[in-house]
Amino acid sequence: MTSYGYTLMTEQSGPRELVRYAGAAERAGFDFEVMSDHYFPWLDEQGHAGYAWSMLGAVSQVTERVELMTYVTCPIVRYHPAVVAQKAATVGILSDNRFTLGLGAGENLNEHVVGHGWPPVNVRHEMLEEATIIIKALLDGGYVNFSGDHFRVDSAKLWDLPEERVQIGVAVSGAQSIETFAPLADHLVAVEPEPDLVQQWESAHGTPSRKIGQIPVCWDPDRDRAVERAHEQFRWFGGGWKVNAELPGTAGFAGATQFVRPEDVAESIPCGPDVAAIVEAVREFEEAGFTDVALVQIGDERQEEFLDVAEKELLPALRG
Repeated sequence: MTSYGYTLMTEQSGPRELVRYAGAAERAGFDFEVMSDHYFPWLDEQGHAGYAWSMLGAVSQVTERVELMTYVTCPIVRYHPAVVAQKAATVGILSDNRFTLGLGAGENLNEHVVGHGWPPVNVRHEMLEEATIIIKALLDGGYVNFSGDHFRVDSAKLWDLPEERVQIGVAVSGAQSIETFAPLADHLVAVEPEPDLVQQWESAHGTPSRKIGQIPVCWDPDRDRAVERAHEQFRWFGGGWKVNAELPGTAGFAGATQFVRPEDVAESIPCGPDVAAIVEAVREFEEAGFTDVALVQIGDERQEEFLDVAEKELLPALRG
Protein backbone atom coordinates (compact mmCIF):
# COMPACT_ATOMS: atom_id res chain seq x y z
CA MET A 1 0.00 0.00 0.00
CA THR A 2 1.29 3.44 -0.96
CA SER A 3 1.35 6.12 1.73
CA TYR A 4 0.24 9.61 0.74
CA GLY A 5 1.77 12.74 2.23
CA TYR A 6 1.13 16.46 2.45
CA THR A 7 3.92 19.00 2.00
CA LEU A 8 4.33 21.85 4.48
CA MET A 9 6.13 24.16 2.07
CA THR A 10 7.94 26.81 4.07
CA GLU A 11 8.56 28.97 0.99
CA GLN A 12 4.91 29.73 0.26
CA SER A 13 3.15 30.03 3.66
CA GLY A 14 3.86 31.68 6.98
CA PRO A 15 4.72 29.73 10.15
CA ARG A 16 1.30 30.05 11.80
CA GLU A 17 -0.45 29.00 8.62
CA LEU A 18 1.78 25.95 8.13
CA VAL A 19 1.14 24.72 11.67
CA ARG A 20 -2.60 25.13 11.09
CA TYR A 21 -2.41 23.25 7.77
CA ALA A 22 -0.48 20.44 9.48
CA GLY A 23 -3.33 19.74 11.87
CA ALA A 24 -5.89 20.00 9.08
CA ALA A 25 -3.91 17.62 6.84
CA GLU A 26 -3.88 14.97 9.56
CA ARG A 27 -7.65 15.34 10.01
CA ALA A 28 -8.08 15.08 6.24
CA GLY A 29 -6.47 11.65 6.32
CA PHE A 30 -2.94 12.08 4.99
CA ASP A 31 -0.49 9.43 6.17
CA PHE A 32 2.57 11.63 6.59
CA GLU A 33 3.73 15.23 6.28
CA VAL A 34 7.02 16.56 4.96
CA MET A 35 8.50 20.03 5.47
CA SER A 36 11.00 21.89 3.31
CA ASP A 37 14.00 23.43 5.10
CA HIS A 38 14.80 26.77 3.40
CA TYR A 39 16.37 30.13 4.16
CA PHE A 40 15.08 31.66 0.91
CA PRO A 41 12.01 31.11 -1.26
CA TRP A 42 12.67 30.07 -4.84
CA LEU A 43 10.97 33.20 -6.18
CA ASP A 44 9.99 36.51 -4.58
CA GLU A 45 6.35 35.75 -5.40
CA GLN A 46 6.36 32.89 -2.89
CA GLY A 47 7.31 35.31 -0.15
CA HIS A 48 8.18 33.10 2.86
CA ALA A 49 11.00 31.09 4.45
CA GLY A 50 10.35 30.43 8.14
CA TYR A 51 12.64 28.25 10.23
CA ALA A 52 11.62 24.65 9.63
CA TRP A 53 12.77 23.24 12.95
CA SER A 54 10.76 25.64 15.09
CA MET A 55 7.70 24.83 13.01
CA LEU A 56 8.34 21.08 13.26
CA GLY A 57 8.30 21.38 17.04
CA ALA A 58 4.93 23.11 16.85
CA VAL A 59 3.60 20.62 14.28
CA SER A 60 4.57 17.73 16.55
CA GLN A 61 2.18 19.14 19.15
CA VAL A 62 -0.83 19.74 16.89
CA THR A 63 -0.65 16.27 15.29
CA GLU A 64 -0.87 12.83 16.84
CA ARG A 65 -0.77 10.24 14.07
CA VAL A 66 1.00 11.42 10.89
CA GLU A 67 4.66 10.66 10.27
CA LEU A 68 6.81 13.81 9.98
CA MET A 69 9.88 14.41 7.84
CA THR A 70 12.24 17.08 6.52
CA TYR A 71 12.25 17.10 2.73
CA VAL A 72 15.14 17.80 2.83
CA THR A 73 17.71 19.25 5.22
CA CYS A 74 21.20 20.12 3.97
CA PRO A 75 23.73 19.34 6.75
CA ILE A 76 26.91 20.59 5.07
CA VAL A 77 27.17 24.42 5.18
CA ARG A 78 24.35 26.30 6.94
CA TYR A 79 24.11 23.60 9.63
CA HIS A 80 26.84 21.49 11.18
CA PRO A 81 25.87 17.80 11.11
CA ALA A 82 26.26 17.45 14.89
CA VAL A 83 23.60 20.14 15.35
CA VAL A 84 21.33 18.51 12.76
CA ALA A 85 21.52 15.27 14.74
CA GLN A 86 20.54 17.11 17.93
CA LYS A 87 17.57 18.76 16.21
CA ALA A 88 16.42 15.47 14.72
CA ALA A 89 16.59 13.66 18.06
CA THR A 90 14.60 16.42 19.76
CA VAL A 91 11.84 16.36 17.14
CA GLY A 92 11.84 12.58 17.42
CA ILE A 93 11.06 12.89 21.12
CA LEU A 94 8.46 15.64 20.69
CA SER A 95 6.66 13.64 17.99
CA ASP A 96 6.70 10.33 19.90
CA ASN A 97 8.96 8.62 17.36
CA ARG A 98 7.12 9.90 14.28
CA PHE A 99 10.04 11.77 12.71
CA THR A 100 12.27 10.82 9.77
CA LEU A 101 15.29 12.98 8.93
CA GLY A 102 15.51 13.66 5.19
CA LEU A 103 18.97 14.78 4.04
CA GLY A 104 20.29 16.17 0.77
CA ALA A 105 23.24 18.02 -0.74
CA GLY A 106 21.34 21.30 -0.73
CA GLU A 107 21.13 24.41 -2.89
CA ASN A 108 23.26 27.54 -3.13
CA LEU A 109 19.99 29.45 -2.66
CA ASN A 110 19.87 28.51 1.03
CA GLU A 111 23.48 27.83 1.94
CA HIS A 112 25.20 30.98 0.62
CA VAL A 113 23.83 33.06 3.49
CA VAL A 114 26.55 32.04 5.96
CA GLY A 115 29.31 33.26 3.63
CA HIS A 116 31.33 30.04 3.34
CA GLY A 117 30.98 29.76 -0.43
CA TRP A 118 29.24 27.01 -2.42
CA PRO A 119 31.41 23.95 -3.10
CA PRO A 120 31.37 22.09 -6.43
CA VAL A 121 29.03 19.12 -6.64
CA ASN A 122 31.64 16.42 -6.04
CA VAL A 123 32.77 18.15 -2.85
CA ARG A 124 29.18 18.59 -1.71
CA HIS A 125 28.61 14.85 -2.03
CA GLU A 126 31.79 14.15 -0.05
CA MET A 127 30.56 16.52 2.65
CA LEU A 128 27.11 14.93 2.70
CA GLU A 129 28.66 11.49 3.10
CA GLU A 130 30.72 12.61 6.10
CA ALA A 131 27.72 14.45 7.55
CA THR A 132 25.51 11.38 7.25
CA ILE A 133 28.11 9.24 9.01
CA ILE A 134 28.31 11.75 11.87
CA ILE A 135 24.54 12.12 12.22
CA LYS A 136 23.93 8.38 12.14
CA ALA A 137 26.59 7.77 14.79
CA LEU A 138 25.14 10.43 17.10
CA LEU A 139 21.60 9.12 16.69
CA ASP A 140 22.86 5.65 17.61
CA GLY A 141 23.92 7.05 21.01
CA GLY A 142 27.19 7.38 22.88
CA TYR A 143 30.16 9.68 22.39
CA VAL A 144 31.26 10.45 18.85
CA ASN A 145 34.65 11.62 17.65
CA PHE A 146 35.19 12.20 13.94
CA SER A 147 37.96 13.71 11.86
CA GLY A 148 37.31 13.85 8.13
CA ASP A 149 38.30 15.94 5.14
CA HIS A 150 35.42 18.35 5.73
CA PHE A 151 34.11 17.95 9.29
CA ARG A 152 35.46 17.41 12.74
CA VAL A 153 33.49 16.30 15.80
CA ASP A 154 35.07 16.30 19.25
CA SER A 155 33.49 14.16 21.97
CA ALA A 156 29.88 14.89 20.99
CA LYS A 157 26.91 13.10 22.53
CA LEU A 158 23.15 13.52 22.29
CA TRP A 159 21.77 13.55 25.81
CA ASP A 160 18.12 13.35 24.77
CA LEU A 161 17.32 10.56 22.35
CA PRO A 162 13.90 9.20 21.33
CA GLU A 163 12.96 5.65 22.26
CA GLU A 164 13.33 4.62 18.62
CA ARG A 165 16.32 5.78 16.58
CA VAL A 166 15.43 8.49 14.09
CA GLN A 167 15.43 7.02 10.59
CA ILE A 168 17.41 8.77 7.84
CA GLY A 169 16.39 9.27 4.22
CA VAL A 170 18.85 10.64 1.67
CA ALA A 171 18.04 12.32 -1.65
CA VAL A 172 19.78 10.50 -4.50
CA SER A 173 19.89 11.12 -8.23
CA GLY A 174 21.87 8.32 -9.84
CA ALA A 175 24.13 5.30 -9.54
CA GLN A 176 27.02 7.14 -7.89
CA SER A 177 24.95 8.67 -5.10
CA ILE A 178 23.11 5.39 -4.58
CA GLU A 179 26.40 3.53 -4.22
CA THR A 180 27.50 6.04 -1.58
CA PHE A 181 24.31 6.48 0.44
CA ALA A 182 22.41 3.19 0.19
CA PRO A 183 24.70 1.59 2.83
CA LEU A 184 24.35 4.63 5.13
CA ALA A 185 20.70 5.66 4.90
CA ASP A 186 17.47 3.90 5.82
CA HIS A 187 15.33 5.27 2.98
CA LEU A 188 15.51 6.72 -0.53
CA VAL A 189 14.31 10.24 -1.36
CA ALA A 190 13.80 11.36 -4.98
CA VAL A 191 11.59 13.74 -6.95
CA GLU A 192 11.50 11.92 -10.31
CA PRO A 193 9.46 8.71 -10.87
CA GLU A 194 12.40 6.70 -12.25
CA PRO A 195 12.06 2.89 -11.95
CA ASP A 196 15.80 2.39 -12.53
CA LEU A 197 16.59 4.57 -9.53
CA VAL A 198 14.38 2.44 -7.28
CA GLN A 199 15.78 -0.81 -8.63
CA GLN A 200 19.37 0.34 -8.17
CA TRP A 201 18.59 1.47 -4.64
CA GLU A 202 16.95 -1.82 -3.70
CA SER A 203 19.90 -3.77 -5.08
CA ALA A 204 22.46 -1.63 -3.22
CA HIS A 205 20.49 -1.24 0.01
CA GLY A 206 19.57 -4.87 0.45
CA THR A 207 16.88 -4.51 3.13
CA PRO A 208 13.27 -3.22 3.06
CA SER A 209 13.09 0.57 2.86
CA ARG A 210 10.79 3.42 1.96
CA LYS A 211 11.11 5.12 -1.40
CA ILE A 212 9.76 8.64 -0.82
CA GLY A 213 8.80 10.87 -3.73
CA GLN A 214 7.15 14.24 -4.10
CA ILE A 215 4.94 15.80 -6.75
CA PRO A 216 3.63 19.38 -7.18
CA VAL A 217 -0.04 19.92 -8.01
CA CYS A 218 -2.14 23.06 -8.28
CA TRP A 219 -5.74 22.31 -7.39
CA ASP A 220 -8.21 25.14 -7.94
CA PRO A 221 -11.87 25.23 -9.02
CA ASP A 222 -10.72 27.63 -11.77
CA ARG A 223 -8.19 25.94 -14.05
CA ASP A 224 -6.97 29.22 -15.53
CA ARG A 225 -6.22 30.55 -12.05
CA ALA A 226 -4.47 27.29 -11.18
CA VAL A 227 -2.21 27.58 -14.22
CA GLU A 228 -1.53 31.23 -13.43
CA ARG A 229 -0.58 30.43 -9.83
CA ALA A 230 1.58 27.45 -10.79
CA HIS A 231 3.45 29.59 -13.29
CA GLU A 232 3.83 32.48 -10.84
CA GLN A 233 5.21 30.38 -7.99
CA PHE A 234 6.54 27.11 -9.42
CA ARG A 235 8.06 27.84 -12.83
CA TRP A 236 11.50 27.25 -11.25
CA PHE A 237 10.67 23.54 -10.83
CA GLY A 238 11.37 22.64 -14.44
CA GLY A 239 14.99 23.75 -14.32
CA GLY A 240 16.16 20.45 -12.88
CA TRP A 241 18.38 20.00 -9.85
CA LYS A 242 21.67 20.53 -11.70
CA VAL A 243 20.49 24.10 -12.32
CA ASN A 244 18.41 24.62 -9.19
CA ALA A 245 21.27 23.67 -6.88
CA GLU A 246 23.58 26.35 -8.29
CA LEU A 247 21.61 29.60 -8.52
CA PRO A 248 22.33 31.90 -5.56
CA GLY A 249 19.07 33.82 -5.10
CA THR A 250 15.54 34.60 -6.19
CA ALA A 251 16.75 37.04 -8.86
CA GLY A 252 18.70 34.20 -10.47
CA PHE A 253 15.64 31.98 -10.58
CA ALA A 254 13.53 34.83 -11.96
CA GLY A 255 16.05 35.39 -14.73
CA ALA A 256 16.46 31.70 -15.52
CA THR A 257 12.69 31.23 -15.86
CA GLN A 258 11.74 34.48 -17.62
CA PHE A 259 10.85 32.66 -20.84
CA VAL A 260 8.91 29.80 -19.23
CA ARG A 261 5.26 30.10 -20.32
CA PRO A 262 2.17 29.19 -18.27
CA GLU A 263 1.35 26.42 -20.73
CA ASP A 264 4.85 24.96 -20.23
CA VAL A 265 4.20 24.68 -16.50
CA ALA A 266 0.73 23.21 -17.06
CA GLU A 267 2.22 20.43 -19.17
CA SER A 268 4.26 19.11 -16.24
CA ILE A 269 2.05 19.99 -13.24
CA PRO A 270 -1.61 18.93 -12.85
CA CYS A 271 -3.60 22.17 -12.66
CA GLY A 272 -7.28 22.77 -11.97
CA PRO A 273 -10.19 20.90 -10.39
CA ASP A 274 -9.65 17.52 -12.09
CA VAL A 275 -8.79 15.04 -9.33
CA ALA A 276 -8.23 12.30 -11.91
CA ALA A 277 -5.27 14.21 -13.36
CA ILE A 278 -3.61 14.30 -9.94
CA VAL A 279 -4.24 10.60 -9.43
CA GLU A 280 -2.69 9.83 -12.82
CA ALA A 281 0.45 11.82 -11.96
CA VAL A 282 0.81 10.07 -8.59
CA ARG A 283 0.42 6.66 -10.25
CA GLU A 284 3.68 7.27 -12.15
CA PHE A 285 5.54 7.22 -8.83
CA GLU A 286 3.69 4.12 -7.66
CA GLU A 287 4.44 2.29 -10.91
CA ALA A 288 8.11 3.25 -10.53
CA GLY A 289 8.18 1.50 -7.14
CA PHE A 290 7.79 4.42 -4.73
CA THR A 291 6.19 3.51 -1.40
CA ASP A 292 5.43 7.08 -0.32
CA VAL A 293 4.33 10.11 -2.36
CA ALA A 294 4.02 13.61 -0.88
CA LEU A 295 1.88 16.19 -2.66
CA VAL A 296 2.74 19.89 -2.85
CA GLN A 297 -0.37 22.06 -3.25
CA ILE A 298 1.07 25.14 -4.93
CA GLY A 299 0.36 28.51 -3.33
CA ASP A 300 -1.09 29.51 -0.01
CA GLU A 301 -4.48 30.77 -1.11
CA ARG A 302 -6.26 27.43 -1.67
CA GLN A 303 -4.68 25.18 0.96
CA GLU A 304 -7.76 24.69 3.11
CA GLU A 305 -10.01 24.05 0.12
CA PHE A 306 -7.45 21.59 -1.22
CA LEU A 307 -7.39 19.71 2.08
CA ASP A 308 -11.19 19.47 2.01
CA VAL A 309 -11.08 18.08 -1.54
CA ALA A 310 -8.29 15.71 -0.51
CA GLU A 311 -10.39 14.30 2.31
CA LYS A 312 -13.58 13.90 0.28
CA GLU A 313 -12.30 13.08 -3.21
CA LEU A 314 -8.54 12.83 -3.76
CA LEU A 315 -7.40 10.44 -1.01
CA PRO A 316 -10.35 8.05 -1.58
CA ALA A 317 -9.51 8.05 -5.31
CA LEU A 318 -5.83 7.37 -4.66
CA ARG A 319 -6.63 4.56 -2.26
CA GLY A 320 -9.44 3.15 -4.35
